[in-house]
Amino acid sequence: MAEITRLYQKFQPSHYNLFIDVERDTKKISGTSTITGDAKTTDIQVNQKGMTIASVKADGQDVPFTTDDDAEVINITLPKTGEATVAIEYSAPLTDSMMGIYPSYYELNGEKKQIIGTQFETTFARQAFPSVDEPEAKATFDLALKFDEQPGETVLANMPEVRTENGVHYFDTTVRMSTYLIAFAFGDLQSKQTTTKSGVKVGVFATKAHKANELDFALDIAKRSIEFYEDFYQTPYPLPHSWQLALPDFSAGAMENWGLVTYREAYLVLDPDNTSLRMKQLVATVIAHELAHQWFGDLVTMKWWDDLWLNESFANMMEYVAVDALEPDWHVWELFQTSDVPGALNRDATDGVQPVHVQVNNPAEIDSLFDADIVYAKGARMLVMVRALLGDDKLRAGLKAYFAAHHYSNATGADLWAALGEASGMDVGAIMNSWLEQPGYPVVNAAVVDGKLTLSQKQFFVGDGKDAGREWQIPLNGNFKETPTIMKEKQIVLGDYDALRQSNGKPFRLNVGNNSHFVVEYDDTLMQDILAHKDELDSIDELQLLQDMRMLADGRQLSYAAIVPLLTQFADSKSTIVNTALYTVAGNLRKFTLPDTPEETQLRQLYGKLSAKQVARLGWKAKAGESNDDQMTRPIVLGASMFAKNADSIAAAHDLYQANADKLETLNATLRPYILINEMREFGSEELFNKFLTAYQKTSDASYKTSLLEGITATKDAALVKKTIAQFENADVIKPQDLRGWYYELLLNKDGQQAAWDWIRDEWSWLEKTVGGDMEFATFITRTADVFKTPERLAEFKAFFEPKLNTPGLTREIQMDTKVIESRVALIEAEQAKVNAAVAEAAK
Repeated sequence: MAEITRLYQKFQPSHYNLFIDVERDTKKISGTSTITGDAKTTDIQVNQKGMTIASVKADGQDVPFTTDDDAEVINITLPKTGEATVAIEYSAPLTDSMMGIYPSYYELNGEKKQIIGTQFETTFARQAFPSVDEPEAKATFDLALKFDEQPGETVLANMPEVRTENGVHYFDTTVRMSTYLIAFAFGDLQSKQTTTKSGVKVGVFATKAHKANELDFALDIAKRSIEFYEDFYQTPYPLPHSWQLALPDFSAGAMENWGLVTYREAYLVLDPDNTSLRMKQLVATVIAHELAHQWFGDLVTMKWWDDLWLNESFANMMEYVAVDALEPDWHVWELFQTSDVPGALNRDATDGVQPVHVQVNNPAEIDSLFDADIVYAKGARMLVMVRALLGDDKLRAGLKAYFAAHHYSNATGADLWAALGEASGMDVGAIMNSWLEQPGYPVVNAAVVDGKLTLSQKQFFVGDGKDAGREWQIPLNGNFKETPTIMKEKQIVLGDYDALRQSNGKPFRLNVGNNSHFVVEYDDTLMQDILAHKDELDSIDELQLLQDMRMLADGRQLSYAAIVPLLTQFADSKSTIVNTALYTVAGNLRKFTLPDTPEETQLRQLYGKLSAKQVARLGWKAKAGESNDDQMTRPIVLGASMFAKNADSIAAAHDLYQANADKLETLNATLRPYILINEMREFGSEELFNKFLTAYQKTSDASYKTSLLEGITATKDAALVKKTIAQFENADVIKPQDLRGWYYELLLNKDGQQAAWDWIRDEWSWLEKTVGGDMEFATFITRTADVFKTPERLAEFKAFFEPKLNTPGLTREIQMDTKVIESRVALIEAEQAKVNAAVAEAAK
């Protein structure tokens, strides 16, 4: 794999005239990319990928060129340095890779149709038009688009269309922007539009396979998000419109193309009358995330991919800031605490994890940077720490200065810290660099040593880890007034514990609010004091206590056997986040059992004991006026009672199924997955399987599709498992974008795991060919490692993946996931008997 050389150093574009002709019938792209720029040398390179180059002209004259497919460039020799206009005539295939320019497929009234869309991040603009395809190479763009147009089709791009001549659509000149943010699309689309208070046109576009009202939710969130950001950033939205487009085939979740944001359908369109609150929160945060990027990422862009975190971490934080402002009753920061935070803690505890800021050595490594738990979740947690330290007024003042200094240009992390430091008078860079440049995070031990309250930090690992003596500047957020704001030292002594306890009048706690990225290990004196005053803890406190204990148990610094007796103390909480944390711990106890064993039966009994009161309180029917917490807790506790094989729950789910058998899509979306899973597992048949699969193919409701997927993959029947696997490579049934979900769910099913594992090993080359260019391809490996827990599976995992260690973009994932399984196997081996004994005692 070729090393990256920065093409921008030799040739700096200022403007592109692009003519692109897309032929859907012949699956061919052709066109001319005319680039005006400053040539620093006579030998320049321009990116291309998979193209046939017909000619290269400089200032109207043919010039020598060669193509280098390995390096993804055209080598061009110019007659002179300085200002040059280079026109490149080219053609390329229209592929189904979901990268570059590509078709999305869907059905409408039984007819197969397609729309064309784009995905250029990270380095796929070069598949669409020759360009200097680097974030720093910002330029303005004039796009002219031609295609085999049918009457009534809609054409969209970053900027408004200004005219159509001879079947060619011409769009207004863009502002100065990076190539990876260019986007366009066309096809038979419906839309709903509105206008913000400042005059920005906002629209939501989708295929006509969706009901018109499925666009309403997204339109409302998009409009209000833009209005919120204009106020929060104190910087106007810089384009005339903001289109949100749902693509039927989309490899990622969404993409922040400037003015034309693209989404997976599941994250944009939804049934406003029957979608769970959790799904509405998810869709709202995805939209708010992409629109946060319109400033942070698009207006000001990272200089190079090593600062990818700068875009993604910030947008990940701002999605919660925005949605919390738009819908305060949702308490959306609780979603951050139950999704992003544990994801970051789990991933970042494995030795060998990448730091948030990481160097990039070759093009394939760029996609491997998109480690969501680090670049998005951990990075967001870093910025949440900064926000807590600075406060919103200073944060906004710093951002306003940052946008003013770098708009339509590029920046680095140091530029952001400088702007925030200037606004706050704090050395933000010194604090943040200890978090961004180092992998991992600390465990802070709080203990009474010789009567003194003593704090110490060291790196926390799950599994084997090499202690490199790392130290962090930790925002402690302690509840004793004597606790320093930042802990820079390896160890600090706060003073005489008895005196401190008396003067503060409450148990000592750290990381109050759970905003800082570390776990706390309290000694027995401090922990017993906290538990004795448990009634004084709020929901975040309880979540944090359970979460930190779980992490310490995974890291072998505490035994799960010690946590098991405490679980009943949290079982009657009415807080969704406490129940989420509780059943995450309970879920981890499953790894100590094998299917159909007495130990598993005892664990099922414990689940029944934990969930019984909540199931009786909440039942299977939503109640008028009930709280959001009750809505979101219901599926958690009902799921627990199903695992417990509660006969009443199984019967209730079956009754609901039978009452709605001819209208399954109308079942309450929050409970529907559990009802369908129960029906397939307890009452399954080939007829039921075929019914679910047919419904899956026909529906355009992404939420209903997911329920059906979970139902189908819950089968106990080996023949039906085989039928499921047979559809994995049938794109007419399972889109490649959805395949990872099918594989993972079947892998989780004890009756499907072997078949799923056999499939991925047998069909790896097909999988690599089909979705190997996808930035999320490596997560097939992650998902496998999430499930495996026995020495036999570890050996099989290593035998299959270790020969692939040198595959660019997969190396770190394979190394990390091998360690994840190794640490899990070692934990089970060491603790299994003790944990199962504790479960048996607690289940009585």
